[in-house]
Amino acid sequence: MGRVSVEDDQNTVIVFDTNVLLTDPQALYAYPHAQIVIPETVLSELDKLKTAHVDPDLRFRGREVTRMIFELADGNSLVDGIVLPEGGSLRVAPFEYNNQALPEGFSTKTPDDKILATAWLLADELGDDHCLTLLTNDLNMLLKAQTAGLTVSQFGKGNDISFGKRYIIRPFQRYRVPLTILFLAVALFAAAVVIANAQGGLFRARSTAVSEEFQSLLTADQKAAYNALVSLQNNPNDTDAMLTLAQFYYDRASQSQVNGDSAAMIVDAKNGITYFTQYLTHFPNAADAQTDRAVLYYFSGNYDRAIQEALNVLELNPNHVKANYNLGIFYVFGQTNLDQALKQMQRVVELTKNATTNEDKAAREKALKMIDLIRQRQESEGTTATAS
Repeated sequence: MGRVSVEDDQNTVIVFDTNVLLTDPQALYAYPHAQIVIPETVLSELDKLKTAHVDPDLRFRGREVTRMIFELADGNSLVDGIVLPEGGSLRVAPFEYNNQALPEGFSTKTPDDKILATAWLLADELGDDHCLTLLTNDLNMLLKAQTAGLTVSQFGKGNDISFGKRYIIRPFQRYRVPLTILFLAVALFAAAVVIANAQGGLFRARSTAVSEEFQSLLTADQKAAYNALVSLQNNPNDTDAMLTLAQFYYDRASQSQVNGDSAAMIVDAKNGITYFTQYLTHFPNAADAQTDRAVLYYFSGNYDRAIQEALNVLELNPNHVKANYNLGIFYVFGQTNLDQALKQMQRVVELTKNATTNEDKAAREKALKMIDLIRQRQESEGTTATAS
């Protein structure tokens, strides 16, 4: 999707979400004649990337955005606003809540909700004389903004790659289900529809109508995910639905890490662990699902449990490439046990020396890069590797 179409005048207000700037820092220059608004929360999220364990490319883009903003400011107040070279303007909007009435569902406790609240309060302040658009690549935020009456659009393809997706290998070839951030909003709404249908009345009629509208926006794969939650409501033993939800929370935890939102990452990881655990009670030897659950333990900060989960997989499946690789990652970033990490990465290289699948080839390439990184860290710390 290309950039949102806007009128070329100062009555156009574009509010940027963090993920848009991380997708393409040059997005700042895409609306030269509009009023560009950066919520203060966005700057906080960009600042968190400096110390977050995320893809170096992502940290670079975060620094690039910050540099561009302050170069444009040229020493002037960003809160007061600055005039852009081609006639537009740029300003940072502080999060000034002051207990005003907000749309239902806005908690103001998460970065996403603070950005939504900033946009909503600004739209209310400006009134009908201005055309305000919230620009985001987070489909959950997009849907929530629409329900609050905000004009919202996407920028580019929204294809950020998190540290988890780039460096932690997820083994889901046997049960791959295309997922997006939209799934959570749809899933939560599906639960509300089930409850409403049981209660009857006016709310049921309204919910059914909105449900049909939601479904009309979904692809075939997204509709399958929607139906999975409804199925789980009716049949708590639906293992396919458990797995779909577990996969969703895995992706959402990864996205929370991209955004530097550790609180949301932990919550999503724990939710994913719950669904993977339910699934594994039915299929206790599902090595791929257990490997994914290990990653979620890592995201939740329980590094010892993550390592134990990976070791449990390898006890039964010693040649499991992804479990070997992820165990190495856990040792590097969880325990800083560089010697053990090096052994695991070398094990991955050995297992994939005759790799024929793209998945194994990718694992080998990542492992070789991690070996270089580990050795550099060992040299800088004055340690000697025990692995050969």
